[in-house]
This record gives sequence, structure tokens and C-alpha cells, in this order.
Amino acid sequence: MADLSVHFLGMSFRNPVLPAAGPPGWNGEALRKCAEGGAGALVTKTISDTAAQVPHPNMAQVPGGFLNTELWSELPPEQWFEKELPLARELGLPLIVSMGYTARQIAALAPKVRPFADAIELSTHYLGDDSRPMMEAIDAAKSGAGKPVIVKLSPMRDMKAAAQAAKEAGADAIAAINSFGPAMGIDIETGQPWMGSADGYGWLSGPALRPLAVRCIFDIARTVDLPILGVGGVSRGTDAIELIMAGAWAVQVCTAVILQGHAVLGKIAGEINQWLDSHGYVNVQSVRGLAIERVSGRAGVRTQARPPEFEPELCTGCRLCEQSCVYDAIHVVDGLAQLDEALCWGCGLCVTRCKPRALSMRYD
Repeated sequence: MADLSVHFLGMSFRNPVLPAAGPPGWNGEALRKCAEGGAGALVTKTISDTAAQVPHPNMAQVPGGFLNTELWSELPPEQWFEKELPLARELGLPLIVSMGYTARQIAALAPKVRPFADAIELSTHYLGDDSRPMMEAIDAAKSGAGKPVIVKLSPMRDMKAAAQAAKEAGADAIAAINSFGPAMGIDIETGQPWMGSADGYGWLSGPALRPLAVRCIFDIARTVDLPILGVGGVSRGTDAIELIMAGAWAVQVCTAVILQGHAVLGKIAGEINQWLDSHGYVNVQSVRGLAIERVSGRAGVRTQARPPEFEPELCTGCRLCEQSCVYDAIHVVDGLAQLDEALCWGCGLCVTRCKPRALSMRYD
């Protein structure tokens, strides 16, 4: 069995799967469900100096993703300090308290959070592209709480520049990414937007966000030597492995918890373990940043087509490769794929569609 433990900013996570700041940890009871569901550590919903007035409706599942108009916690900060954080502190897992948003707000909250938090996560979702507010917020958090500070970055930024600015301001770690938007979905039966905001806009999360999250994590990991919490589109163990290969130390999960329940956290951790075992890796650290190593070893951009390798004994004759080959280079004959390398343009699509992995890319 692979070792799933992660040592992060002085904390020991029993596994690399955490709830993300949001509805999964909206109060102490929800955080208890996260712990019982198998989380490696806990992350609260973002606390600010007032309770949020959230538009309704404010969540919707859409094809390939999820929309929300979530803001920060709907609970007043006093309730967090008097009830929710004491309950979370009793659960026996490392506790990361999310706070937002301005330096002034954080300076007022940080001393009150200090007795409960093992680390602080700062949301920068509403601070825009100017790095100065983020840097001021980091300073306020570190001065007021005296705890390690994790900065959560939004995908609209130049991720490399934002990561460098966070490091220069004293951030101890980075969480990436927040939800993307504005985005919009419409109920075609009524013509009404799914979200209850004034203009119908919301923020996109879920599986559609994962490729963007992977790229952002990859950029950050190549820019600064800070530990990273990967966030965005994780609903299975293999999703988490992808973010870890991009450079994340652990992952946070929000949409999947909302849609599947808190037990999905432990399910993802178990799937990570199964994948590591099946591929001969002894721990999570063994695959961290693997994609960075692979890209660094490339000689340059390939311009010559390289047809995929084909292992006929694995082919099931499902025809997915044939259906999607726009170059008419692959056909299934008598239940077995036949590849015409003279017609193949090496686009790689068939490899990504082949579930039994009968097709694989050539990297030589």
C-alpha cells in the first residue's frame, strides 16, 4: 500500500485530499462530515468581516461543469469564532481557515482566527489583477495570525507573475485555482439564467476547469519553490494524480463533494492509493512534478507526425478511434483496429479516446 501522507507547512495530512473553501466546509458540522468522509485535512469556507448576502438561486450543474454565485460565508464571523471553529478544532485534523478579502478585513479577523488555525488560506478571487492588494493581505495575515499563509490564486491572472508576487510578499504556499468566470448558463425551457445574480452570471467549476487548473499549477511550480495545493475539477483519483504530476503537493475538492457527498473525499484518496500501487509508486511524492520533468527532457517542438504505437492484444474493437479519426487513418476490421501510418497525422486524439490503452503515443 502506498504512503498517502503529506507533510505541508508543518502539518501532517493523512492523505492528499482536502475539501476546498466553499460549501463542503460551510460550518463546523459540514467540516465534521468532511473528516468522517476521509479528508486528509480540513479547509473552512471563506470567512470575512460580515456575513455574505448570496444571490439565489446560486448553484447549478451544467454539462461538463458547475456554476455558482457563491461569495464568502453566509455566517457572521462571530458565529465562526464562538461555535464553528471550536467544533472544527476538535476533529483531530489539521485546520486551514480561509479568510478574505482586503488587508483591512484580514487584519481584523486574523487575531481571532489564530487560536484555531494551523494555517491561513487567503482568497484573492475578488481582488483583481493588481498584485498589491494580495501582497498587503498576505502581510496582514502573517502579522495578525502568526500562522503559515496560503494564497489562493484566480485563473484570470498571469499565474507566473502572481506566484512570484505572492512569494515576494511572504506567502508560504499557493492554492490554485479558484473558479473561473464570469460564466453563464440558461434554462432553455424558461429563458432564465440559472444563476440568481443581477446579470445571471456565475463562476465555473467542476471537470471543465481541470485542464486550466493543471496549466496554472504547472506554471506556478516552474516559477516559485513554494508548496502548492491544487484545486479545480478533481472528482476521481486520476484527476488528483494529474494535478500532482503538474506540481501540486495535495488537492482540494469542492464541486464533487457538493454533487456526490462528503464520502467522495475518502473515495478519491483510495483511488489515488490504487493508482500508485498499480503503477509501482511508493508514495505521493514519487509523482509530484513528473510532468515538469518530462517537459524539461523534451528536445523541442515536434513538427513531424508520429503515428501511435498499437498493441493489438489490448484492442476491444470499440471503434472510438475509427469514429474520431478525421484523417481516415484507422479502421476496425474483424474486431481489431487497423492503422494506416501513411494516412496518420499523429494528432493523438485516438490515444486519448482508447480506454483499454491499446494505442499509446511515441515519445522517442
